[in-house]
Amino acid sequence: MKKIWNNYSYALILIAVTFIFSILFAGQLKSVEEEYITVTVKEGDSLWVLAEELADTHNQPVNEFVAWIEKQNRISDGRIYAGDELVVPIVQTEDGSTELAGLELYE
Repeated sequence: MKKIWNNYSYALILIAVTFIFSILFAGQLKSVEEEYITVTVKEGDSLWVLAEELADTHNQPVNEFVAWIEKQNRISDGRIYAGDELVVPIVQTEDGSTELAGLELYE
């Protein structure tokens, strides 16, 4: 056993550290996704109207807001339909207020 540890100790430590960091990183990704607000599209809504309403509240340019919504919701032609649920770049804080999330459009 000691011979195995002496030969492979660096590899075993590297595997353990990688495993721990991957678990921590996966947990952070899941919690961030769950914090985004979801908006249900109503009859007559358009992507630009929704973006204007939400972007104005959070002092964000509408075109960046629309681009983020299209990317995250996999909308290619800008069309949305009544009943669609769209994830928007707004997070709800613990006190019930909302704030703009980081948009990071061009990853």
